Amino acid sequence: MATSHEIKCINKSDRYNIHERILSIGGINNNGTHWKLSLADAIKGIENGEWTFYVNNIYGRKVNVIIAKTALGNKYLKTEADTTERNNLLELPECK
Repeated sequence: MATSHEIKCINKSDRYNIHERILSIGGINNNGTHWKLSLADAIKGIENGEWTFYVNNIYGRKVNVIIAKTALGNKYLKTEADTTERNNLLELPECK
């Protein structure tokens, strides 16, 4: 069964292509330590059923992170549609 993890930060590239924007995602474990995964590892973990990810939107609501594909078939992460017009994932702070 997949374990669910909140994404608290991301690292972005300077590229504008949606599948190249996020380089890594990160969060905090239950024990207070920090975790960080490359985009490729996060996508692989979702596809293998190992992990699910979510972010909390500006209203404190949980929004699931899903895998999407560009027209050319490149995979990237995005949030499911929610009640905001904001980009829940790309607006997260940079991971240290």
